[in-house]
Amino acid sequence: MSEGTSLSQVIDQVSKDKNIERKILVEALESAILTAAKRAFGEEREMEAKFNDATGRVDLFQIIMVADPVSNPAKEISLDEAKQFNLQADAGDELLFQIFFDEKDQVRAEEQDAKYGALLKLNRAWKTFGRFAAQTAKQVILQRVREAERDNVFNQYRDKKGELISGIVRRFERGNIVVDLSGAEAVLPVREQVPRESFRAGDRIVAYVVDIDKSARGPQIIISRGHKGLLEKLFEMEVPEIYDKIVRVEASAREPGARSKIAVSSRDRDVDPVGACVGMKGSRVQAVVQELRGEKIDIVPYDNDPARFVCNAIAPAQVSRVMIDAANHTMELVVPDDKLSLAIGKKGQNVRLASQLTNWRIDIHSEAKMREAEERARASLTAIEGATPEILEALLQAGWGSAEAVARASLDELRALPGVGSPEAAASLSAAAGRAAVIEEQRRAEEKARVQPAAEPTPAVVASGETR
Repeated sequence: MSEGTSLSQVIDQVSKDKNIERKILVEALESAILTAAKRAFGEEREMEAKFNDATGRVDLFQIIMVADPVSNPAKEISLDEAKQFNLQADAGDELLFQIFFDEKDQVRAEEQDAKYGALLKLNRAWKTFGRFAAQTAKQVILQRVREAERDNVFNQYRDKKGELISGIVRRFERGNIVVDLSGAEAVLPVREQVPRESFRAGDRIVAYVVDIDKSARGPQIIISRGHKGLLEKLFEMEVPEIYDKIVRVEASAREPGARSKIAVSSRDRDVDPVGACVGMKGSRVQAVVQELRGEKIDIVPYDNDPARFVCNAIAPAQVSRVMIDAANHTMELVVPDDKLSLAIGKKGQNVRLASQLTNWRIDIHSEAKMREAEERARASLTAIEGATPEILEALLQAGWGSAEAVARASLDELRALPGVGSPEAAASLSAAAGRAAVIEEQRRAEEKARVQPAAEPTPAVVASGETR
């Protein structure tokens, strides 16, 4: 088997095994040999490389134009020079000279060098170019194989973004976990890992496909164990009603490794979405919990009413009252005193997840604290001269909790209150509220001065840690 035939067979085999068009490999090989030849013989030369199917080798040619007069000596010769080399050509003709660089063609190369060496001006670089060309051909084929494999991986997995994927842990690179997917590799970056989880080489892993990065040097498939999509897809896998679109996952929130909340609704009145997700004796939710290594999961019934949805999300705590500030997208929840810590959760986890789940800012207050706030508000509003009981109750219902707040309100807002009506009454109420606010502020300042004794001056601490 000749070397030329070997190259042709290599191209055919690579094309078949790696699913690459033979034409692409041949074109890449021709381009690489041409680039290498120009580096060896000079960039200014006009050259051409063609793969010879008959011999299985790349033929290299130098193109020289016959010109009169000569404007580019690197690419042209004159009529007189053509006659000196016994070349039958006219001005405007192209002369094609094959450059022999294969070791098998050493005799022909010597003959060509003796006959046209002065014309081609190869400087005998062909003697070393043959080995260089063989190395270039090998590198080009390997590069095209790598590119084709990356393209194949991208094409195979690009539709799996947002899906679950299963593989085997193979190795660890700078904290990242490389996962074998049987034919491709995925990477689980440190940022997508769950702190409480640990894996060893050979462990099976189920993860969520976050992205397919075609420009990455290493594994292109980016997976996650901390993404909330993993939670949703695990429920879809375990709950047939979700897969059949009868039950729908409306929203989810996760603190990976600790706790999650998932909101579900049902298109069928006869199907309880929460019950479907829990399963018989909790079998379905326990399967998800087991895959997430013991992560606690709250399954919440979704409601189109934002207030009801927030109350469901804050469970297991019970809510006594809800106050909505639509302008600031905020809800204030009032809970029984003994349920306050339950509503807030450990380090604020429960209310934080509920806020992420519902996309509302949530403030939680105990009933005792709200009673104190209402008493302070009532005392402050009662000090407004001329405020009737009807106006007082209207101010409390509208959310104004102090005389200062009423003083800052616009006259149009005050006119809309029951018992006010006219612009004059609104202006009078605003002025009275302003006076009451000033008196209240003076009283608070006097109380503060009486309670707080004069303190010894203390040195100021600056950023550097020095005192002055």
